[in-house]
Amino acid sequence: MTTVPSYIALHRSGELLRRAGALELLLESCSVCPHSCGNNRLENEIARCYAGALPIVSSYTPHFGEEPGLGGKRGVGNIFFGNCTLRCVYCQNYEISQHRTRERAHEVSIERLAAMMLELQDRGVHSIGFVSPSHVVPQIVRAVGLAAEAGLRLPLIYNTNAYDAVHVLRLLEGIVDIYLPDLKYADEDLAYAYSKVQEYPRIAREAITEMFRQVGAELLYDSEGVVRRGLVIRHLVLPNDIAGSAASLRWIRDTLGPMVTVSLMAQYYPAHKGATTALLDRKIRQNEYERVLTVLDRLGMEQGWAQEYDAPENYRPEFGDREDPFGNEKGSLVR
Repeated sequence: MTTVPSYIALHRSGELLRRAGALELLLESCSVCPHSCGNNRLENEIARCYAGALPIVSSYTPHFGEEPGLGGKRGVGNIFFGNCTLRCVYCQNYEISQHRTRERAHEVSIERLAAMMLELQDRGVHSIGFVSPSHVVPQIVRAVGLAAEAGLRLPLIYNTNAYDAVHVLRLLEGIVDIYLPDLKYADEDLAYAYSKVQEYPRIAREAITEMFRQVGAELLYDSEGVVRRGLVIRHLVLPNDIAGSAASLRWIRDTLGPMVTVSLMAQYYPAHKGATTALLDRKIRQNEYERVLTVLDRLGMEQGWAQEYDAPENYRPEFGDREDPFGNEKGSLVR
C-alpha cells in the first residue's frame, strides 16, 4: 500500500504550525524531556541535556543498518542529533552524545534542518529518521513544517531511548509515522548506575504505552515491503542481564500484547567507558543471547527481528566521518 504521511494533512490545516508553537513554549522553562530542568532555552540557556535554542546535527546520511522492514533497499535518511538525555557509560554513539562542548559547533538553523530532510528525500531514502530526538522535538516539528511546505512527503521515524515526556509525545500524534524506541532497563537502580537517569523503567514504559496508543501494534507496509506506520520496540541484550531482558519482554507482552513488533539486538560491545566498567566490560556471550531468544519464544512473541549473534562488529559507528559514520554497512538483521 502507499500512504501519505499524516503530517501532510496537519500541515495543510495549520495544525502542524500550532503544534510547533505549543512545543516551543515548553522551551521557555524547559520541560521537553523528563528531566524538566526549567532552563530558558529560548534565551539559549543550556539545558541539562546540553542543548540550547538550536538543534545540533552531528551527522545526516542514508543508513542501511536498520531493521529490514525499515531500511528496505534505499535505507533510512537518518539525522543524528548531538547530545542526549541519557549518559550511558557504554554508549556506542558517545562521540556525539557525550562530547558536549565539541558538538555545539554543529548547531544548525531550523531552515537548515528542514533542508537536510529534503536532501535525504532527494537521495531516495524510504523515510526520515530522527535519532536521539527527545531534547529537540520543538525544533524538529518546526523544521518538518518548513520541509512539508517545500515538498517533504516521506514517513518520519522517531528513533529514541524512550526517556520521553508523555505530554510531548501527545503533541507528536499524527506527526510521527513510525516509533522506534529502545527499552533499555527493567531495574531503576541499574538504569541510574549505567545511564544516570531516575525512574527509567517507569518513564520509558509510559512513553512506549503512549506511542502504542497512537499507532497500535500492526505495522503498515508499502508495496516495496517497507514499513510506513507503526511501532517497533528495540531491546539491547546486555552482559550479566543488566538490561533485565525477560522482565522487559514480559511487560511488552502483558501490557501491549504479543503482536507488538520487537527488535532484539545482540550488538553490545564495551564502547566508551564500558571497557572499564565492571559487569559491562565484555561482549555478551552466545548463551546469554540464546536465553533471551528462548524467553521471546516462550512468551509467544513472533513479530519482529533478531540480530544474528555474530553481527556486532557491523554496527560500530565512526563519527570522525560525519558524512558516512556507518560506512553504509547493510548490517545483518534476520527476520
